[in-house]
Amino acid sequence: MTPIAGTAPEAAGTTPEATSTHTRGYVADKDALLNRMRRIEGQARGIAKMIAEDRYCIDILTQIAAVDTALEAVAYKILDDHVSHCVKDALAAGDEVVAAEKSRELLRAVHRFTRTR
Repeated sequence: MTPIAGTAPEAAGTTPEATSTHTRGYVADKDALLNRMRRIEGQARGIAKMIAEDRYCIDILTQIAAVDTALEAVAYKILDDHVSHCVKDALAAGDEVVAAEKSRELLRAVHRFTRTR
C-alpha cells in the first residue's frame, strides 16, 4: 500500500505486521469489501461531480453522509474481523508478549477510529 502524503507510516499500513504474509481476518470477505470500496469510490466521484455542477449544498451533504456511513460499515467489518481472527489467534497462541502487543495494537486502532467520530 502506498502511504498517503502527510500520514504516519503506521497509519498508512506500513507496519511490519502489515507487510507480513499472515492470512488476514477479512480474507473470506475480501471480494465483498472490494466491491463496497468500489461503490464508495463511485459515490465520492459523484460528490465531486455534484460540486463541479454547483448542486444544492444539502444534496451534497447528504451524499457525503452516505459515503461516511458506507466507509464506517467497512471499517467496522474489518475491525470485527481483526478481533475475531488476528487478536483471537494471538491470545490463543499463549505468547504473553505477542498477546499484549496485539491488545495494544487493537486499542490504538479503536482509538484512532473513534477519535474521528
